[in-house]
Amino acid sequence: MNTHADIQIGHSACPHDCPSTCALDVEVKDGRIGRVHGARDNSYTAGVICAKVARYAERIHHPDRLLKPLVRAGAKGEGAWKEASWEAALDHVAEAFLKAEQAHGSEAVWPYQYAGTMGLVQRDSIHRLRHAKRYSGFFGTICTNPAWTGWMMGAGKLAGPDPREMAKADCVVIWGTNAVATQVNVMTHAIKARKERGARIVVVDVYDNATMKQADLGIVVKPGTDGALACAVMHVLFRDGFADRAYLERYTDDPRGLEAHLATRTPEWASAICGVPVPEIEALARLVGETKRTFFRLGYGFTRNRNGAANMHAVLSIAAVTGCWQYEGGGAFHSNSGIFGLDKSLIEGHALADPAIRSLDQSQIGRVLTGDPAALHGGPPVAAMLIQNTNPANVAPEQRLVKQGFLREDLFTCVHEQFMTDTAKLADVVLPATMFLEHDDIYRGGGHQHIILGPKLVDALGEARPNLFVIEELAKRLGVADRPGFGLSAREHLDWMLGRRGLGTFDSFREERWADVQPDFETSHFIHGFGHPDGRFRFRPDWQNTPSPDRPPESMGIQGDYARLSEFPDHVELIELADARHPFRLATSPARTFLNSSFTETPGSLKREGRPELMLHPEDAESLGLAEGDRVEIGNHRGEVVLHAKFFDGVRRGVVIAEGIWPNSAHERGEGINVLTGADAVAPYGGAAFHDTKVWVKAAG
Repeated sequence: MNTHADIQIGHSACPHDCPSTCALDVEVKDGRIGRVHGARDNSYTAGVICAKVARYAERIHHPDRLLKPLVRAGAKGEGAWKEASWEAALDHVAEAFLKAEQAHGSEAVWPYQYAGTMGLVQRDSIHRLRHAKRYSGFFGTICTNPAWTGWMMGAGKLAGPDPREMAKADCVVIWGTNAVATQVNVMTHAIKARKERGARIVVVDVYDNATMKQADLGIVVKPGTDGALACAVMHVLFRDGFADRAYLERYTDDPRGLEAHLATRTPEWASAICGVPVPEIEALARLVGETKRTFFRLGYGFTRNRNGAANMHAVLSIAAVTGCWQYEGGGAFHSNSGIFGLDKSLIEGHALADPAIRSLDQSQIGRVLTGDPAALHGGPPVAAMLIQNTNPANVAPEQRLVKQGFLREDLFTCVHEQFMTDTAKLADVVLPATMFLEHDDIYRGGGHQHIILGPKLVDALGEARPNLFVIEELAKRLGVADRPGFGLSAREHLDWMLGRRGLGTFDSFREERWADVQPDFETSHFIHGFGHPDGRFRFRPDWQNTPSPDRPPESMGIQGDYARLSEFPDHVELIELADARHPFRLATSPARTFLNSSFTETPGSLKREGRPELMLHPEDAESLGLAEGDRVEIGNHRGEVVLHAKFFDGVRRGVVIAEGIWPNSAHERGEGINVLTGADAVAPYGGAAFHDTKVWVKAAG
């Protein structure tokens, strides 16, 4: 730490599920944190962080933090608890796991985790216990699958141009991410390009959000129709001579086939599908065609549809048609997750893994816990769970099924958490968890190129303990503590991993704070070829065989209605189309001061967000006889939810937006927005379609 007067400045990284993974400077005084700042000397963070993390003292010192182990003392979900010692609580958990294993086999235990922390040690050590005990596998599907799959189909490697090159672009296209709310550093570099180079900023999204208000050109599309818009843009690029034919011949697989395919994908055709007026489509195509240094920053939001992988592939293809990859400040970027090269084999216990053990789909937890044979993949019922870093009773789709499953009397659930979340309320044992400033870990930023150390800066409050502690203590009680990878501290794991990467040790890396591992220009821009064996960008993807980080285990097979995916980029009509019964399409977009189900407890975030609301076009509201602020009920065959109407003309007719994942208790019936979302898998490699939901809307009774 550096010291200024009586305040020490510690260095860390934001642990939350965000591509920015900001490098942080943290004020520490008398064992408490104060203001949190973005590190000015980190070239991507550049001194800028979101307001919610700047106020992190609200969260870490919150009076409602869990500080002692709790054991259920009444009926499930009733809210009656009694305090227990860590020893007694862990003994109880281990006993329940062994009982489930004896009754149904080892696959009856399902360790369940996700991205509540992105620290590699504290997030991923649960897999080592899973493999050592032969517990059910975990196929993570709630976030990246459609986006990464679509990218890999085209580019063949999960990497791209240095995202700091946005500042060197003449046009920045921010497609499918509300960066002001979710990736503030994207705006740092885009705005720099505007100020220093006169760059144009284009934003494509399903509503006129905070990012679009910063744009020179804002394009509002209907959810799930980005592929149609992309095809029309490419149609114009070929039609008007903006396609870089020399680049296409050298670097892509079938440019002539693509051009022929796009002959009928006119702006008029696309406008009828996506709702964007023809002149706006023409203007977008002309701008990116005329501007060689165009940087396409592609987000996750537009892929959270049942055709999400196809949408990503189609939009990514625009950069190949223009050839903008050739220029500094040009190309397309989604995630740098493929560049970091950190070896997690010891943390995750790869040597202990048995591919014969079944895997279960994270997003289908409701179906799994209610005994759906297809979701269980022919295996036994899930009888015991350990949950870390996630809140499925709130964030998973088909929420009614999820809650029904957790309320089973024959299911034992242990939740390791920081607050009494919706999931913790349904548990049998709740263990208090540390926050990122209270333990050691390391982070990597998918939205940039830095590996960042996050050392412990303050002591844990109460009896909170890190994830690694829980895994180690359960391993002792479950008889696997002698297996490879167990018995090591977080720092010992970090020493091993850093050493394998050639980055020294925990102590030496603490002095460095981070490492910039961005590949050189030619590698980042695929100048020597794309990631497929032939080095060519694929306009004609192999939807069933292309390698991808999110490819499902072989035992699960290809997902969704993959047979309907198209040979070339296209609008693939796999989405939940509005119909007479459900005339509206719902997108559950992120709120600016929440992050998934985190920060929903902090006073600053709650004050800003107000209450759960439904944003709908004033003309739609008028047709329904609704007034501003009215209670509205929205629903479909999965259930119904009550919100308050908020009139908003920055959305297409027939589209409604519900921002933020509010706690279920924030809704008047105790059920949240994910009652309405479906868990059917996105083709071809799985995923959850959170922005692809047909609903009816009416005044609440």
